[in-house]
Amino acid sequence: MKKILRWGLIAILLLIVLGALAVHFFLDGAIKHGVETKGPELARVDVKLEGVHISPLSGSGNLKGLLIGNPEGYKSPHAITVSNASLALKPASLLGDKLIIHSINLQAPDINLEIGLGGNNLSKILDNLNQTTAGSSPNEKEKEKKEGRKMQVDDFLISGAKVHGGLTGVGGAAVTIPDIHLTGLGAGPEGITAAELAKRVLSEIRDKAIAAAGSGLNDLGKGAVDLKNFGGDTNNSTGKALKGLQDVFKKK
Repeated sequence: MKKILRWGLIAILLLIVLGALAVHFFLDGAIKHGVETKGPELARVDVKLEGVHISPLSGSGNLKGLLIGNPEGYKSPHAITVSNASLALKPASLLGDKLIIHSINLQAPDINLEIGLGGNNLSKILDNLNQTTAGSSPNEKEKEKKEGRKMQVDDFLISGAKVHGGLTGVGGAAVTIPDIHLTGLGAGPEGITAAELAKRVLSEIRDKAIAAAGSGLNDLGKGAVDLKNFGGDTNNSTGKALKGLQDVFKKK
């Protein structure tokens, strides 16, 4: 009888372990698939994720190799890359109506702030997000809100981000931006969707990147750089873009 009970307990433990592994691999694959399919649909740029690992038991996890591409017309290799990000969530919320994420930490993302005649690449991606989530009627907006998974992010930290600021086809200086720290996102009963979270975070990144690039290129902002050194006068495309960049930084 004891032998039967012992083998029964072993079988139950094996089932629990196999079940946890199945949830783990399903969860990781579902997140990667969602990022790489929903991301481009909303932002209208390439979005790639090398890997994701989340423990359904402890709620801890990490994401590796996140790449957000550039809109059409911009030449830098990417808008944002994140080699490593860590997160911690409430495991019980995985099956609930609202996903509770205790913390997200993006470590040392690499950001390209590229300015062209049509504006900058980060603002263009943000515009794309606003357009694809706006809806054309109150009913469509309500439908989108219902379809998006409710989330709550207690603490969102971006640390050690480096910004490469410059003109399309010209490049520019590299500066480090101050940490971005957001708290209580989606803390209310309505929560926050992934798209809303992306817009909030990207808006902060864009604003800090412009401010930091303006500081790093202060000579340019003061008009101390000869426009002709960048390939022509102010009437050609590079000159016009550079003059626009000067105007941006003069307003900061």
